[in-house]
Amino acid sequence: MAKKDTNRKPLSGNLRTHSCHATKHMQKLNMVTVTNADGSKSKMTAREYRNLKKAA
Repeated sequence: MAKKDTNRKPLSGNLRTHSCHATKHMQKLNMVTVTNADGSKSKMTAREYRNLKKAA
């Protein structure tokens, strides 16, 4: 099982219709599984992974 390495949480809000009815809505994170150099797996967001690759 991959260990989660991020502290970010999903965004929440409302979907609004033309008549102003509100329905709860969540935007989940784009999580990817990354294999580390020592063979262990971890989960991080795609943005964090991209920045990690750029820095290396």
